[in-house]
Amino acid sequence: MVMKGTIQENHIPVNNYELIIPTLPTIVFTEISGLEEETQSVDMPDRTKVSGGNSTPVEFTAMSNEHHTTELAALETWRIQAIGNVNPTYKKVGTLIKRRIDGTVGTTRTLLGLWITKRKDADLDMNNEGESALVEWTFSVDKILSI
Repeated sequence: MVMKGTIQENHIPVNNYELIIPTLPTIVFTEISGLEEETQSVDMPDRTKVSGGNSTPVEFTAMSNEHHTTELAALETWRIQAIGNVNPTYKKVGTLIKRRIDGTVGTTRTLLGLWITKRKDADLDMNNEGESALVEWTFSVDKILSI
């Protein structure tokens, strides 16, 4: 029996995750921002809010190492599919898997309509002590399914 206010064993640490995009090679993202889902709301004349019935697209960022050239090339090839003469398959389905301490799957999120909206290269600084250069990718997701 779990006592009120106690943390259950075998929690999900924030450093044990995978973002799998089936058409891409395995990409090691060093950081993924939180996925914030929001339901549209309508302001009523009595100053209350009610559901608008729809969820808004989700935006999040993920960081990858610039020296992982195969991963970088795959992400960049995918990103340019949404530019100019847009490829009809630029939106993909991804799966975010969060693992428990023991390695078993804790939660899974299916990301529908996933695509890259922005790439930001690392800031460069001669005074830096040699940290790894990271590329920040901004993603848009039409809908998230929690499994």
